[in-house]
Amino acid sequence: MITYIALLRGINVSGHHKIKMAELKQLFLELGYHDVFTYIQSGNVIFKSNIKESILIEDTIISAISKHFGHAIKVLVLNKEELTTIFNSNPFLAKDPTMDISKLHVTILNKKPDIAGIPPIEILVAASDDEFILVENTIYLHCPNGYGNTKLTNNLFEKKLKTSATTRNWQTITKLLELSTQ
Repeated sequence: MITYIALLRGINVSGHHKIKMAELKQLFLELGYHDVFTYIQSGNVIFKSNIKESILIEDTIISAISKHFGHAIKVLVLNKEELTTIFNSNPFLAKDPTMDISKLHVTILNKKPDIAGIPPIEILVAASDDEFILVENTIYLHCPNGYGNTKLTNNLFEKKLKTSATTRNWQTITKLLELSTQ
């Protein structure tokens, strides 16, 4: 069986798209996934499946959530190896392993981005302390003033790079990797 991590975007944020984690776990079990557990209320689900194509899993989850909860949300599914690569490839930590991880985030894109959108993003943040580094379909963020104060949002990346995006803080990425190896 393959270990997967589903990242649901925009649930339980400011009272929108409310989904109880116990109900979400039950839905995943009903879909035939195994060893299902959730991490925090923001829509992180670790599970196992014999299905090898993550896009099929994403489509199944999106459809089931829409049908069961009435929410049209975005879902990105990674396997454990992909998450491990994201974790091991953080260029900010490679440059400075003592960096304050509370200022680090990762935006994961569902496909390779349209790189023509990068220069406008660079111009937008040039006068700020925020930094981003694109590595394939992952954007590593350093937001020294906090993610709540950055212009580097999912909506910006989706608009400029023409792809879906979801962001997690580095602590969540670290915990998801730890949980997926148990």
